[in-house]
Amino acid sequence: MNRVDLTGRLTRDPEVKYVGQNVDLCMATYTLAVDREFARDDEQDADFIRCKAFGKRGEFAEKYFCKGMRIGVCGRIQTGSYYDQETGKKVYTTDVMVDQQEFLESKAANEQHRSENGSASGSNQTQADEDGFMNIPDGIDEELPFV
Repeated sequence: MNRVDLTGRLTRDPEVKYVGQNVDLCMATYTLAVDREFARDDEQDADFIRCKAFGKRGEFAEKYFCKGMRIGVCGRIQTGSYYDQETGKKVYTTDVMVDQQEFLESKAANEQHRSENGSASGSNQTQADEDGFMNIPDGIDEELPFV
């Protein structure tokens, strides 16, 4: 079984491309800094893992994720390789293909990361009512990141 669950912080805002035959499939690539449970004195104490989210997941990452946010990711590992044109050497890649992604901090902490990094603010987000629940406008069902 090929399954991976990660918890970490985004090292920078997701990079987004549109790929496919008609260039209509969103692909968001981001790197998670995942703390190691045990580290030696002379080694880094985090691993930096590249993740790729496609389609609605990619659009969600582009719209809501930004540098410094703590998120959780579930997916599968995919390896690959290519030849570097400059060096002529074969380069091996390892990516996590995202199946699920979620926020692991409060909305206030996420908004703080957005304001610190100059990312898109809540201008297109719905404000919460007094009871803390968010009003979801009619007809937005297909844009929700979960089923």
